[in-house]
Amino acid sequence: MNHQTKLEQAHREAERIFRDLIPPNGMTVREEQISLCHAMLNALFQNKIILCDAGTGIGKTYAYLTACVLLQKFRPARVQPVVISTSSVALQDAVVKEYIPFLSRIFLENRTISEPIRAAVRKGKGRFVCDELLSWRLTAVQEKNKNLEQLEALQSLQLHLDMDAVTGLSSFDRKQVCIPKSCPKDCAQLHSCRYRNYLKDSKSAEITIQICNHNYLLADAEHRLQGIRPLLSDYRALIIDEAHKLPEAAGQMYNKSLSKEDFSELCILLIKERLVLTAKRLELKFQLLLNEISHSLTSEESGQSAFVLTSGIKDALWDCLSLLRRVQNRLPLRTGNYLSYHLGTTIGILNLFYTENRGYIPYIQRGGDGSPILCAASREISEQLRVALWDQKLPVILTSGTLAAGGSFDRMETLTGLSGNTRIKHFTAPSPFRYEENCLLYLPEDLPKTRMGSLWETECLSNHICRLIEATYGHTLALFPSYHLMGAVFRKIREEIKFPLLMVRKNSQDTIRQFRQLQNAVLFAAGSCWEGMDFPGDMVSSLIIVRLPFPIPDPISEAEQKRYPSLQDYIHAVVVPDMQRKLRQGFGRAIRTETDTCVVSILDYRALPNGRYHQAARDALPSIPITGKIEDVERFVRENKDSEYFRTEEPP
Repeated sequence: MNHQTKLEQAHREAERIFRDLIPPNGMTVREEQISLCHAMLNALFQNKIILCDAGTGIGKTYAYLTACVLLQKFRPARVQPVVISTSSVALQDAVVKEYIPFLSRIFLENRTISEPIRAAVRKGKGRFVCDELLSWRLTAVQEKNKNLEQLEALQSLQLHLDMDAVTGLSSFDRKQVCIPKSCPKDCAQLHSCRYRNYLKDSKSAEITIQICNHNYLLADAEHRLQGIRPLLSDYRALIIDEAHKLPEAAGQMYNKSLSKEDFSELCILLIKERLVLTAKRLELKFQLLLNEISHSLTSEESGQSAFVLTSGIKDALWDCLSLLRRVQNRLPLRTGNYLSYHLGTTIGILNLFYTENRGYIPYIQRGGDGSPILCAASREISEQLRVALWDQKLPVILTSGTLAAGGSFDRMETLTGLSGNTRIKHFTAPSPFRYEENCLLYLPEDLPKTRMGSLWETECLSNHICRLIEATYGHTLALFPSYHLMGAVFRKIREEIKFPLLMVRKNSQDTIRQFRQLQNAVLFAAGSCWEGMDFPGDMVSSLIIVRLPFPIPDPISEAEQKRYPSLQDYIHAVVVPDMQRKLRQGFGRAIRTETDTCVVSILDYRALPNGRYHQAARDALPSIPITGKIEDVERFVRENKDSEYFRTEEPP
């Protein structure tokens, strides 16, 4: 049977599976699902790289998993699984615990496969528990008055290898019991180690799907490029879900940073090697370097600041480098590999700043305690991605709900190093949700033009948000461009509204859980909350985009701007597409199921019909009716909600 015949058979099998076997959850999206799966199959069989922009509710996970199973069926390969890379643990859990078991049952009943689909989740060492360290930690806390919840979580690790499966575990305990970066060869539990058994099982021939995050995928690619033993088994195809997060993961992989904590860890390793005086001298010299950097920054600066190599900073850098190199040359033979690695990495990062390496963009980031963190962003991330992933000549599916911006994949191709690749294909699968009937876009006609960051802006935003909360009877998610503006508006209106008002700080999952449990609450959020949160039903019936999410200028964007002939070229090619993708991510919080109804408001004068970025904002969103009148918002809510929606719940 030739290649084309096998592909045609896979197409027919996919059609039968989606038409007869996989329920569409009440949505008439059969043809869209089939078309998406066909496009993915074509890429896998023809060794292409396909970018699939798949809207909410289209079923992209079913599509690519089905394509993977059919690839294995019609083009079997021994001991070569498919790799699925995601950005979030939540999606990994869903794929393993929901999608794969369901599809495995369907395929077995249909006799598409003869054995259940077996998948293994691959994670970094820091997410797994070391049996030996756990034993020591449990002994250490035995006589202490430890928090009961944390103690029970720690004890439960005797049954759970993956620490992500345990709730209530403190970050300190995680660090104490996770797999060390370098395991001792004389470990007492070497042969009974659960982690070693997990690694062995995950690489067995029965595993047809390996699941990891983007960072792990890139770390595996780096191992392969350097000739080091790979982290993943050799694979035949790659699926990158949540692909819009790949450039961010690449930044974490290829960018460099050195903080006070990193240097302290190095000093601790030296002390363990009985180099106590050397460690103290190093700590002092690094603190002097941080002091020089702090003096070069003005007091009002926060976040990221451009790095300027003053004479004082250069001298302090040289002092650190000189001592570090002397230590490196005099390390005792018994020193472990991790200390040597840590020392070499520290020298390399400091040297980037000392020599003003043109391959990196140096800048300073403020740490949580206000101390400077030396950061260097690679100028070649797209090229590094090309070498690490695309030059391997494997078929690849990149998919997400926000790969395209304004209908174009150009920006994503630039970020990921795919521009000009002859193997590229595109596919767009719009969301099946009926936005024209179930959604209303509110652009207030009486919104004044205000200076961003001014008290007048806070006052105007507060007034409009209060009016919207009243008009939609709570049930509101407000997405802010910054925590500072969010806090200012929160303080302004918290005494003025009758509905429960909550504000999400960084990583505040408890607040999100509380919002889900309340009847008609209002949630203020920023940062990572622009994506990933799922509030189906009436929970979020009013989504407020407080300001168009343009990227905030920083040293990295300023360096990128210099690559373009003019500021307008840069805005057109970079700034607007980045805003559109984040706007799409925020908008995705509004409608989560086929029956959801929601008012989406944009409180930015630049998005109004006569505003500079009105058309750019419209191009990022599906076709939905627009109004500038608050009365239309009230009417939309009355017509689409039942009496239970308007039940009042007093603030806590």
